[in-house]
Amino acid sequence: MPANTLPRAFGAAILACLLACLLAAIPAQAGEFRAGDIVIETPWTRATPGGARVAGGYMRLTNTGTEPDRLIGGSSEMAGRFEVHSMVMDGTVARMAPVEGGLEIPPGESVELAPGGYHVMFMDLQRPLTQGETVTGTLVFERAGTIEITWEVAAMGVRSPDGHGQGHGHGHRH
Repeated sequence: MPANTLPRAFGAAILACLLACLLAAIPAQAGEFRAGDIVIETPWTRATPGGARVAGGYMRLTNTGTEPDRLIGGSSEMAGRFEVHSMVMDGTVARMAPVEGGLEIPPGESVELAPGGYHVMFMDLQRPLTQGETVTGTLVFERAGTIEITWEVAAMGVRSPDGHGQGHGHGHRH
């Protein structure tokens, strides 16, 4: 083996290890969290006015596995209580209710938590939520377990995390 081959091979091995370590430290995507077969994308909530006691949380949940899973609970640093809710229109009245037994995420499918549909409720807020901040918490799944996530706080009244559909129900539903 030539004298200069060993240092080059050793240097290449060190470079490969450093690159692998750096890539492992980078999240899969900003605003994406994973545990087991569950992928949580773009968790967000809205800013709240002073004195508000509740806020909704939204995201996309994808089950990449072969077995169903259920979102059965969670927590947040800014709320005393956390519930998984559905919302349906009864004529012109919006009716919200806890999802009994948890929200099922079928295998190979995604469930969208969005304004006007399924969502999580942050109840007994400890303080107002301010646009641009982040709040931490957890989601609890029947199979995947507990996942720590961060919600981005968007502007008041928006119907999507990028601010589109602001106002009185003129946003897009997915």
